[in-house]
Amino acid sequence: MTIQFTKMQGIGNDYIYVDANQFPIAHPEETARRWSAYHTGIGSDGLVLIGASEVADFRMRIFNADGSEARMCGNASRCIGKYVFEKGLTQKQDITLETLSGIKTLHLRVGKQGTVEQVTVDMGAPEILEVAHSLTLYNKVYTGTVISMGNPHFVLRVEDIGEVDLPSIGPLLEKHPHFPDRTNVEFVELRKDGSARMRVWERGSGITQACGTGACATASALVAHGWAKQDEEIPVVMDGGTLRIRWSSGDGHIYMSGGAEFVFEGKIDC
Repeated sequence: MTIQFTKMQGIGNDYIYVDANQFPIAHPEETARRWSAYHTGIGSDGLVLIGASEVADFRMRIFNADGSEARMCGNASRCIGKYVFEKGLTQKQDITLETLSGIKTLHLRVGKQGTVEQVTVDMGAPEILEVAHSLTLYNKVYTGTVISMGNPHFVLRVEDIGEVDLPSIGPLLEKHPHFPDRTNVEFVELRKDGSARMRVWERGSGITQACGTGACATASALVAHGWAKQDEEIPVVMDGGTLRIRWSSGDGHIYMSGGAEFVFEGKIDC
């Protein structure tokens, strides 16, 4: 079967998107592993299936590059908003999206040319599980904030992000016994201008250019510690670009704003 796919990226977090209503994929776990390989496949951080939902406008299923199914991805959610609007699957500018972490609301800012310029996602309320949890690896203590954004995160503040050996420490923290289901790992440096410079090791994908839920977890951790203020937008700067995160005191929800882009279209045999 020949599948039509769309490669999209949200500040460098790149996924392969498929309209599952037109092109159902029987084995998405294996397909994600095969297609995500950069040298032998399409190359991506994973596979996203856009399907019908009985409780929302659309449903998202997302599979990491290693084939594991993720509960939520903020960057993929924004890309879906652009995808469904610009491909004529909806004319709504406020869209509900079913995920394994619940229903998310996407607000689209549409420009004069009819293209989606920005998507703001209501990410729901963060769950601060442990404000300061310490783990010891090779006689070094790593203290971070354990947060759920519908998926697990371990956020660690550092003085100099450039000194973090992410390829070495990322997988060890991801698979630490304290996290039986593994975790996403974020290292963050708080800058004098109020922005947060963050690098991420994503559960199931490794180092990625950006992570939407990771940016939300990072902002949540900063506010929880009193290093940033609620209701103020916090620019979270990642390798792939910047997201603006706001933790609203009104409803307790995290709001994430940023762009999304088409990279290319293609066809591949499945």
